[in-house]
Amino acid sequence: MVASLGRPPGGALTKFVAPEILLGMGALSEIGFAVRRMGAVRPLLVSDPGVSDAGWADEALCHLRGVGLLPTVWTGLTPNPKDVEVHAGFTVYQEHECDVLVVVGGGSCIDAAKGIAILASNGGRILDYEGVDKVVRPIPPIVAAPSTAGTASDLSQFAVFTDTARHAKVTLIGHALVPDISITDPRLLMTMPSWLTGTTGLDALTHGIEAFVSRASSCLTDDYALSAISLVHRHLLMSLEQPDSVEHRLGMARASMSAGLAFSNALLGATHAISHQLGGALDLPHGMLNAVLLPHVIRYNAEAVPDRFLRVATALGLDTDRISSTEAGEAAAAAVTELATCLGVPRRLRDIDVRREWLPSFAETALQDACITTNPRPVTREHVLALLEAAF
Repeated sequence: MVASLGRPPGGALTKFVAPEILLGMGALSEIGFAVRRMGAVRPLLVSDPGVSDAGWADEALCHLRGVGLLPTVWTGLTPNPKDVEVHAGFTVYQEHECDVLVVVGGGSCIDAAKGIAILASNGGRILDYEGVDKVVRPIPPIVAAPSTAGTASDLSQFAVFTDTARHAKVTLIGHALVPDISITDPRLLMTMPSWLTGTTGLDALTHGIEAFVSRASSCLTDDYALSAISLVHRHLLMSLEQPDSVEHRLGMARASMSAGLAFSNALLGATHAISHQLGGALDLPHGMLNAVLLPHVIRYNAEAVPDRFLRVATALGLDTDRISSTEAGEAAAAAVTELATCLGVPRRLRDIDVRREWLPSFAETALQDACITTNPRPVTREHVLALLEAAF
């Protein structure tokens, strides 16, 4: 995460963390060599049934075996990875004496691999590490090949898990959680179902916007955040209209990467803090929840940082020569709503079976989420409840 180290002439010092990145058509073929460079012999390949059915896990296995590695496959997880699933995966990792985590899958797979790696070197329960920099011992290497364009867990120092006892999501943040190597092959994105293309793309958009207005944003993160917003604007709808288009799938891969590099270092805000609560309780798609909440959070935050949202509106393709900074937040919020509607995302929480009587509880727990601390405008329980009511 970005750390302010003082304010010398020219501005505050910042720190930027990122993995080694491989990007391009056919990049998955490099996964065996990448793991070998980690000095590993027995990788645990983490994937999910959908990715396996598409053939990507088998292709990765061929590349791993082709360089003499002895992989074990584990696919025992669901969307929004659960604490119990992470512990089950760790048991497999131990039983097969694995020494590296390899991931071919979406954000749930990558987060699960991070959880397994944490337990492998730090022990205990995965929920023990909720918060910032709670992982104190180095974790086994992680090589991740994302199959979606949105979560950017392959680049970030974030991991999110569902606490099955409390029906809530917990967020882990720390440099130790940044994977060693990210391998992005746009071919993998072409087998996503359309709803997943849409919701993960909206997640990338939310990452870009929240990172750009974050209290921890910097000159090192701003360009990535704005690039992510612009790339989503240009390529998300087109990647649905032309699902086999290399240009648009590569554009969304770049959007996810840019957003990931931005938010991993600038962190996030109230949209994610609130959506984590609903996602943990209701097991709903994360990107969809972000899209429902984001316009309302934009309006709230625009009162504090209107000039930042003028640049967000520009990145969203709006003609900002005709609007003032005080109007930019509303314009950006409307643009996000229009995009989400075009993608078929519900506009209201009540449309996805959220009950009004649950909102006070979500407002309370959102304040405990680490993402709330870098929201550009201070947030109280009453503010969060008002945002939930506005989205209801």
